[in-house]
Amino acid sequence: MPRLFAALALAVLAGPALAADVPADVAAAVKAAMPQMKVAEAELKEREGRRYYDVEGTLPDGSEIELDLLQTPQGWQVVEIQRDIAWAAAPDAVRTAATSAWKGAPPARVIESTQTDGGVVYELFAPGRPQTPALEVMLKDGKASVLKEVWPH
Repeated sequence: MPRLFAALALAVLAGPALAADVPADVAAAVKAAMPQMKVAEAELKEREGRRYYDVEGTLPDGSEIELDLLQTPQGWQVVEIQRDIAWAAAPDAVRTAATSAWKGAPPARVIESTQTDGGVVYELFAPGRPQTPALEVMLKDGKASVLKEVWPH
């Protein structure tokens, strides 16, 4: 039993894994979804009873990208592809939808999260509040709407 606790403590303290330490099945799913991505690190997380790997890396142009993979009975599957964008780069429909619900200074950070169903979730972070999005907007089929519930991925 003490060995189990020691292993768990090491896993928690270890933090993100380096690219070489990413399990083969996770690496294969990343390569299939984004073959040009150079993996920098990955982190296993559990959220609301679901297991995810957050895999961060760069594209050939140097831009940073993150893939979120969900463990399913069929194996690890990419559920969203994320990148930071400038608020000014968000589509007009997203900016218009957010304007009615957003109060105060422009978002300090915007994450564009492309979903596997073709929708895109824009996570808007308020200045001084980097941990949790203050607002999320879904863009799908050209229509933008402010989400009333937190997006699950």
